[in-house]
Amino acid sequence: MQKTVSTKELIRNKDKISFIKMKFEKIIPFFLFALASVSILTTLGILSTLIYETVLFFREVSIIEFFTNTEMKPLSRVDPTFSILPLLTGTVLISLVAMLVAIPIGLTTAIYLSEYASANTRKIFKPIIEVLAGIPTIVYGFFAFTFVTPVLREFIPALQSTNALSPGIVMGIMIIPLVASLSEDAMSAVPKAMREGALALGATKLEVTFRVVIPAAISGIIASFVLGISRAIGETMIVTIASGSSKNFTFDITQSMQTMTAYIVEVTSGDAGAGTTAYYSLYAVAFALFFFTLLMNMFARYISRKYREAY
Repeated sequence: MQKTVSTKELIRNKDKISFIKMKFEKIIPFFLFALASVSILTTLGILSTLIYETVLFFREVSIIEFFTNTEMKPLSRVDPTFSILPLLTGTVLISLVAMLVAIPIGLTTAIYLSEYASANTRKIFKPIIEVLAGIPTIVYGFFAFTFVTPVLREFIPALQSTNALSPGIVMGIMIIPLVASLSEDAMSAVPKAMREGALALGATKLEVTFRVVIPAAISGIIASFVLGISRAIGETMIVTIASGSSKNFTFDITQSMQTMTAYIVEVTSGDAGAGTTAYYSLYAVAFALFFFTLLMNMFARYISRKYREAY
């Protein structure tokens, strides 16, 4: 026999379930807030560590010397000197070489995929291009050191075995998917009606691309460039392997240079004892790198908002 349930029991059970759901709904916002706060608290923790250790470094080294001196000899036993200029120069030059490779190729790829390729071609080509982003950076580093540099030395005999040119070129190849994908997304977001209107007025496909689509998607395209530069500035393994550890203050990309990220790797590898001035210098360099990258990201957001067009 089936057990009969009274109406009161049904109402009581329903009220109980509703009460549990109501309590659960009240708890969920606090749970989500706690999870969302993890990233903020992590950033604050990293920033506070960088600031604290950087202050300890500048108690030993003049901030003016750090930003104006051109020699970086942190491990010298006689007269150690600390300067970020050689590291900053290496970082900027290698990043510029990378963007000279990534921007033209990435933008051209994005134009082809967005404006000229068929839907089936786009489905095949875009994933293949994005595979480049999945290759480990250490592989890129050894590729630059063992293949690109020997090839370049056939054409540039003065090129050193470790230099700024080959890692810059390889880093640019690595960044191509980032520039191409973001730029293609920005151009694909331009309404089809704008293209059709320009074509109806007698414009060619090339004129529509350069006079209608690219100006309309310029905010996303510039944002992809800036994010690509930020990616290049923060790259570690490629420059550590292929650009060398010479802290030269030079603008000659055929010479060996060291970037800020490569310097951090060198110091953390155990060459400098904990608590020494050389050890604290890595935090000063890391803080400068953090600030530099933050400025680039803020600039990208500013450009994106300033020139964004809503359709």
